[in-house]
This record gives sequence, structure tokens and C-alpha cells, in this order.
Amino acid sequence: MVTSAFLSSCRKDIFTKDPADKLLFSSDTVQFDTIFTGIGSTTKYLIVKNSNKNKSINIDRIYLGRGSSSKYRLNIDGNHAEKNFRLENYTLAPGDSIFIFVEVTINPGTDDMVEQDSIIFESNGNMQDVDLVAFGQNVTLLSGRMITQDTTWNADKPVLIYNSAMVDTMVTLTVMPGAKVYFHNKSSLFVKGTLKSLGEIDNRVTFTGDRLEEYYRYTPGQWGSYLQDDAGNTRGVYGGIHLLAGSRYNEMNNTDITNALIGVQVDSVVTPGTPTLKMKNTNIENAKIACLYALGAHIEAENCVFANSSQYTVACWIGGQYSFVHCTMANYSVGVRQTPQLSLNNYYTYRDANGNTQTSYRDLIGAYFANCIIYGYNKKEVGFDFVSGASANVLFENCLIKYEDNSELVQSAPSSFVDNIFNEDPKFSSTVKPYLYNILEVSAARDRAKTSISEIFPIDHDGTNRITFDGKPDIGAYEYVPEETESKFFRWK
Repeated sequence: MVTSAFLSSCRKDIFTKDPADKLLFSSDTVQFDTIFTGIGSTTKYLIVKNSNKNKSINIDRIYLGRGSSSKYRLNIDGNHAEKNFRLENYTLAPGDSIFIFVEVTINPGTDDMVEQDSIIFESNGNMQDVDLVAFGQNVTLLSGRMITQDTTWNADKPVLIYNSAMVDTMVTLTVMPGAKVYFHNKSSLFVKGTLKSLGEIDNRVTFTGDRLEEYYRYTPGQWGSYLQDDAGNTRGVYGGIHLLAGSRYNEMNNTDITNALIGVQVDSVVTPGTPTLKMKNTNIENAKIACLYALGAHIEAENCVFANSSQYTVACWIGGQYSFVHCTMANYSVGVRQTPQLSLNNYYTYRDANGNTQTSYRDLIGAYFANCIIYGYNKKEVGFDFVSGASANVLFENCLIKYEDNSELVQSAPSSFVDNIFNEDPKFSSTVKPYLYNILEVSAARDRAKTSISEIFPIDHDGTNRITFDGKPDIGAYEYVPEETESKFFRWK
């Protein structure tokens, strides 16, 4: 027994010199998704294994093929390689494995480029390698910037925002078709002046987080700001795009806003009779708290999609004035949600200087929903929280609504519901990844829109003419069009 234990303890010090004993790798390529030049990457890893179960392998050298000129950096089993690119005489025990962590920073001097290298391993007279590939993109970097003069962001180079940015009072930021704006963690775009996001049906504007790996494609809460007190406790959340009190004349057309804490937050209206924000053919999706969060604002939206949030897709609180026509509100995000996806109220509470709770009343001048889909997995997808101290004028006309006991909802405001459809499945194309909220042929929303409303808004989210296509417009943002159909009335995405 003693001899056996002794041999076992010494076996790892016996080295193989056989060229047939090669290293095994978890992958032959370490590939990075698109990263921003000059910023650096997320960390990828490679597992390297000794194929011999009885003898150790001495790895003579591990190094980057391009040496000190490489854009990559290595961390080998917790040990930084010499000058980040080379390590010598590393012992790998029988059947054992090591992790090699890889990072890369790409030269910002070149747009849209590919950075290639390889990790080379020399052992037992063998030379083995694993390819490294990273796709880079040059960006305009804004870090904690105040935008103090009229500015235009074009599609030629993405914008990356670190530490937030702010559009100053009386200043207009115009985002042109095809432009992409990326936000680092805990960053927002605050707007005191005006934001005009002017995408086109076939050339949309994008606002999203800066993690471009596939893993983060549907991950909410990647950007937006937390309000913290001196002790570091979270006291509130700012929208990813936050239109501050005083902001006016904002537009969002053919724009995609994804993966924020709050997609768009709109504070109180300041221009009587003029919307704080007009939205057209815009999607706000995968928010952690709310896709659209309005506080006493004035918003007009048509052909918009508000989808997937851990709490609300649309929250219109503290009164205001709102119009949503031919919009789709859908919430099938993973996890238990205790809230309806659409929420309306006409007051807020606060504590005064003496610590007493006070209530401030704000009129809900009007909240109009027409030819809209409001659907999800909850039993009650519409919620009212009204008090008698302020008005609450609400009208749902010809909408498809999920509310299991719809008589309860209608009785809460009987004059507020006209010709609606309850609890009939809209049959979206996909309510799991990838989420697609156009409707199928068997949808309950098909051919059931109120034509008199559709005639005012004849063009759908993707450019189909609701009226002339088949004469029977559909409820929601999208008109149903068979995949095989190609006509002058329809544009493919």
C-alpha cells in the first residue's frame, strides 16, 4: 500500500517525450463578436488538456504568434504571460487541464476590420496552434459629455456612450437613418433640448447596449442609470433615453431601443398642445423595468411595438395626455411578473419635510388606445390606479386586450371601452426567442381593425398599406402579409 501511494504521488513528475502525446483544445478557434476599437473586449477562454493520463507534459512555450505586436493579451491559468504574450516551461499534470483567458484591443485607426492572431504551443517536438479572430468596429466615443450645440449623428460611424451624455437646453440632436448608438453599463442619454431619431422603414436607427455578444442579445438592464444616495443605496432609476422636464419637440421614427433598464422615460409636458414626444414605427423591447415610462407627459404613438419587460411595457403615470394607435404591447419575458404591462394613474405620493405622506393630483387629460393589441401571459394586462382628486379620461376603442375577467375591467370605467375584443389570442409569430410580434394568418387580430381609424393611419410598421393591401386592416402595428406575397404595397424588413 505504501509503495503504491508513493508511485502515485511521483507519477506526475514523470514526463512524456512522445510526439504522439499532444495537447487537446476545447476549440480550434477563439472568436470574438464585434467589439469596439480602442475600447477592449470581453474575456474569452480556452481549455488546454494533457491527453496522457499517466505522464506529465512539459509545454516548452506558449506564446502569441504576433508576439509583442499582437493586439491580444493572455492570462494562463491565473498567471499573466510575460509581457502578456509568452510563457515558458509550463508543466501540465497527467490528464489535467488549464484555462487560458484571452482579451483583445483593436487599433481604432481602421474602420470595420478583422484582427487575427494565434496562440502557439510547443511541446514534445510538436507545434500546435489555436486561431484568434476578432471583428472590430471604429466608434465615436462620448464619455460624460454635454452636447451644447446642434449635432447630427450619421450612419458612417457608431456612437458609444460611456458615463452618459446630455443634450443641453435649446439644442437639437438629430440621429440619421442607419445610425447606431451604443451605451456602456450604467449610461444614459439625457435630453433637456430635443432629440430627433429619424430612421426609415428600411434603414432604422438603433439604441442598445455595448455588449454585442450573442449571449447578451436579449438581456435587459444593460444600460440606463441608477440614482443612489450617499450610502450607495439605489433610490431611483433613470431611463436609458430620458427626456427631462423642459424637453420638447422630440421625435422617434423607425427606431429600435433595446435592453435598457427603462427604454424611454418622458418627464412632464411643458409645451401646451404640443406632444413632448411623437413616435412612429418604433420598437422598445427587453427592458428591465419599463419600455416606455411617462410622467405627466404628452405622447403620440403610431405603429409602435412595446414588448417584454420585467414590469411594464407602457406606464403612463401622474396624469398627462396620450394617444396610441395601431400599437402592439406584448409581454412574454421570462420570469414572474406581478404587474400588468399597461398601467395608468393620475397622482403620486411623497413625504413632506415632516415625514408625512402627501398626495399630488395630476389630471389624466386623455389616454386613447385604438386598434391596439395589449396581450401577454398575465391574466390582467391592463391596470388602473385612479383617485378622485384628478380626472381620468380613458378610451379603448377596438383593441384586442388580455384581461381574464373583462367585465371587471369594463365596470371599472364603463364608458371607456368601445368595441373591444377580449382574451382572443393574437397569435404572434414568436413569443420566445427570437421574439417576433407580427401576426399569423390565424390571429384574432386579423381583419378586425376599425377601418375608419386605419384610414387615418394607412401605412403599417413595415410599410404595408393596410387599406389597399386586402381591404381588411388588422389590429396592431403589423398588417398580416403572407410570406410568399410580394406586392407594391409591401416592403420586406
